[in-house]
Amino acid sequence: MSAEARLKEKNITLPKPATPMANYVGAVRVGNLLFVSGHGPVRDGKATMRGKLGKDLSVEEGYQVARDVGLSLLATVRANLGSLDKVRRVVKVLGMVSSAEGFGDQPKVINGFSDLMVEVFGEGIGKHARSAVGMAELPVGIPVEIEMILEVE
Repeated sequence: MSAEARLKEKNITLPKPATPMANYVGAVRVGNLLFVSGHGPVRDGKATMRGKLGKDLSVEEGYQVARDVGLSLLATVRANLGSLDKVRRVVKVLGMVSSAEGFGDQPKVINGFSDLMVEVFGEGIGKHARSAVGMAELPVGIPVEIEMILEVE
């Protein structure tokens, strides 16, 4: 089943593609690779969620934020490619988690994103190489930022 068909079947709606907050673009295509800039829980230039994991947010809340960020990333991908069906592989993901001192569950938080990619693209396309790291701070106080590299047709 195609990614676009899976979205419809699972009743998943993508948000409006995010507008970059500074001097950069949402994605750059080089040959058959699409480099997608870091996205966070930001709509219309304002953070929809703020805080640090392990202090202000639970792992479960962070998981949901990472899933929501994944939806935003997919919206940017669709805007750049015209269809998610042009994605051949989610190659590499960097998940950054604003973390309180001693918080070590960054991989569990970023699973919210990774699980969404497998849900939308299936195991063969959606499963990816990944880093999930803790950060002292992220822009405008957001708890999660994720960037990715895709192989596209």
